[in-house]
Amino acid sequence: MALHIVKLCVGADSVEDLQAWIDFRMDQLAAAGLPREQAHTTRMVPTRKDEILDGGSLYWVIKGYIQVRQPLVDIRPFKDTDGITRCDLVLEPRLILTQMQPRRPFQGWRYLKPEEAPADMRGSSGGQDLPEEMRRDLAELGLL
Repeated sequence: MALHIVKLCVGADSVEDLQAWIDFRMDQLAAAGLPREQAHTTRMVPTRKDEILDGGSLYWVIKGYIQVRQPLVDIRPFKDTDGITRCDLVLEPRLILTQMQPRRPFQGWRYLKPEEAPADMRGSSGGQDLPEEMRRDLAELGLL
């Protein structure tokens, strides 16, 4: 079973915000003639790389809830211009809605075991077509 990563999505207020940023970035790369590849840079390099790349995803916490995930394509450690080791988490530029799962704030990223990861939203069930705020309210009430 694949191991996952969970991380706070800083700067995005909604799944739609995150998707808009991804789309904008992909358009910028295409306009510059560069490969359309989304990478998120982080300071810590995962030591369990092989487990993560065996089908793992990055689960994003938005407004206190895991709401969406992105499949991980690659993990690329590098040194920045100051000689500090960093890591690019290369992601598929598509978002997959998940059932909402509350998460307290934390710094950096954490491993997320497969059995602890929220299930994907499938089809028209589960409120996938509901506005995000309503989904969050229903999740808080335990109805979604």
